[in-house]
Order: sequence, then C-alpha cells, then structure tokens
Amino acid sequence: MMFSTNHAAGNTKTDLDVAVIGGGIVGCATAREMLERYPNLRVGIFEKETQLGMHQTRNNSGVIHAGMYYKPGSMKARFCVAGAKKMYEYCESRGIPYKKNGKLIMAVKDYELKGLQTVYERGIENGVPGLEMISSEGIREIEPNARGIKAIWSPETGIVDFQKVCHTYAQDVKKGGGSVSTGFKMTKMEIVRDGTGDGSEIVTIFSDDGRKIKANRVITCGGLYSDHVAKSGGGGAADPQITPFRGAWLTVKKEYLDLVNTNIYPVPDPRFPFLGVHFTPTMRDEILLGPNATLAFQREGYNYRDVNLRELFETITHPGLQKTMAQHITTGAKEMFRDFFLSANLARLQQYVPCLERKHIEGWKSGVRAIAVNQEGILDEFVIEEGVPGRIINVRNAPSPACTASLQIAEEVITRADDVNFFQGL
Repeated sequence: MMFSTNHAAGNTKTDLDVAVIGGGIVGCATAREMLERYPNLRVGIFEKETQLGMHQTRNNSGVIHAGMYYKPGSMKARFCVAGAKKMYEYCESRGIPYKKNGKLIMAVKDYELKGLQTVYERGIENGVPGLEMISSEGIREIEPNARGIKAIWSPETGIVDFQKVCHTYAQDVKKGGGSVSTGFKMTKMEIVRDGTGDGSEIVTIFSDDGRKIKANRVITCGGLYSDHVAKSGGGGAADPQITPFRGAWLTVKKEYLDLVNTNIYPVPDPRFPFLGVHFTPTMRDEILLGPNATLAFQREGYNYRDVNLRELFETITHPGLQKTMAQHITTGAKEMFRDFFLSANLARLQQYVPCLERKHIEGWKSGVRAIAVNQEGILDEFVIEEGVPGRIINVRNAPSPACTASLQIAEEVITRADDVNFFQGL
C-alpha cells in the first residue's frame, strides 16, 4: 500500500516530516506516540513485508510479561513493569482480546531454589504487583497437571496477540493523519541539502524497487535488521550487531488444549537473555511448548534450510558472539540436540508437566529473536541511539520484553527526541 501525505505542515519539499523505518510493534508504537504528541506532523511508517509485524512481533509466545526477570533499575525492568500496565489499559480501551492468566515460575530441582529466590527478590524490587512464593501444593491448586518443589506465582502476567496490537497501533497512526506503506524495502539513506539555500538538510530513503522518499527526520526500528538499517546511511555505530537466534516451539493438538491453563516457566539461567522452555497458552487457541535457542543461519531463518552465507559469515565472525559461543559451547550443543530429537525435548518439558506425552504433540513452529552483541558478548538491554544528530534516531536493540513494553519504549524514543530538539522546525 502506498503512502498518502498531508502537506498542511512542515517542509513541502519533502514527502514527510518524519519517516519511521520498520513496521513491527516498536515502529508502529513509536509513530503512534509521535502523533499523540505532535498531531500536525506528517508521519509515515515504511515496512518491507506486505503486512505489518510479520517477524518478531508475530512469531513469539504472546506473553505480557510482568517484569520480575530483569536487573533492577535497567530499562528492561522499568519499561516492562510500566509497559505491562499500559498494554492492559490499551487493550481494554481498544477492545483487543487478552487474558490475564498468570504465570508459574517453577523450581523442579533443589539447586534451582536459589535462582528462584533471586527472581522473586528482583520482582519485588522492580515493583511487580501481586507476586507470591508458593509451595508444591499451591502449584497444583493453580495448575493441576504441573509439578514442582516451589514456584513464583505472577497473577499479572497475561497473553495477547501482539500482531493485533501492532495493527491497532497502525490504525491509530492512520486516524491521526499518518500513513502506512508496506512492501517498501529500504536499501540506503542519504542526507542532502534541501535546495532552499539556507543550508537545511533532508533525508532521502531509497527502496530496492527504485522508489525514493524524502523526509526531514527518520526514526529506524529495524528489528532483525536494526544494525543494517542504522548503518545504511543512518549514522549507526558498528556495534551492537544483531545475532539471529532461532527458537522452535512444539504445538499441542486441539483436543488437548486443557493440558494447562496458565503460563509455566522454568527458573531462568542468568547467563542468557532467554527464559527457557515454557508452556504457553495463546490467544490463537494454541499451547506452545518452548522455545529453544539455536543460532539461525540467516536473519529471518525459520528453519535449518534457510541459509544466507553472507549473513552467516557476518554473524559467526563477530568477536562478541565468538566469545559467547566459546564460553557456552556445551549449552549450545544441548539446545541443538533437543531441537533435532523430540524425545529429548519432551523429557525436559515433562519435568514441569509429567503427564505430557508424545501423543499430545501436533507439530512445531518457529521464530527468530534479534539478540544484540558487542565486543564483550550479549548485550541484554534496550539500545536507542542518535545516529545522525538532529536527523536520524535508531532503535538498535529491542529484545523481549519489547512487545510488552512497546508503548513505554515508544514514549522513551520520543522523549529522547524531544531532549535533542529533534522535532524543532517541523
């Protein structure tokens, strides 16, 4: 769908005041927040796929996280807690279906109890509402098929279809006078003089099919390609670089959807930004079991047959990833083993729900997570940078819980833009 513009405001030598590159949930939330604050701006979203939110926004567990996992004081912790509250309020106001079905974070081995206590204490410090530490009996009261020694019960955790949320953000953008263009794959950006003679500059955005868009400002939210987008004329630094990790879920047959009712999670390994395999009912009438975490062979590589040699070479030659892989080679090998052998995957899941059997499994699906790495290893935090001062802002890293926190991330992006007078003169 091509864009339409409103030239009532701004520099009419450009198509737009602000172009947002990337039509995932963060990009759409950012455009929405911009128009909430500056309703006269000419704002457009540009997405390379034929629909919005087709990658990380769609291919995830659909969990509204409460915020107990993340380091106190970090953006992840603050944005998740605030973002979850805003997400529920937004879904209520816009009639988006969701369920607040809660989450059990379960210890099934004695050695996991210390980690469980750490997560609980973090949750309390982060201000997560309603957290309780419960016994094995309490686990069975909430989820009869689950078994564990002890668990954290999070009643404020829920589920939603984040792609529906993303599409609703886009509807808000259109209602606010903005535009949404799909099928626009950006290849590069160039900053040029606008021809007025006063030294003003504009950003020209080029697509792979020869189209050009002229904008006064650009905000990039490129997801799995956030580093490529930022460095394609957006002034982005070399790091962080995105490393794609594929996650595969098993799916449960429709006749067994009463297997679990709530989200069941393990005690996470603090060395990694992954939460471990879990049981997740979804708003699409599924139960997902997983995901695991294995290196993908291309940025949008949803199975092992998807290989892009250039992207793979870029990934495996990065010093930060090499350092991480060297430190955790055994863990990586185990993840790949369980990915290939259903019995091994089931054995891990049966620790939490012993009645799970092979007959319950229907098939599998997968997603790819954008994990940022710098020279030291995995960067487990949101990253927003001013790529070209006064012209381009880049959202460089927005991992989970970015969907939950999307409204809060958008608020932060626009606040930072305000702080550097990004919208001045528009």
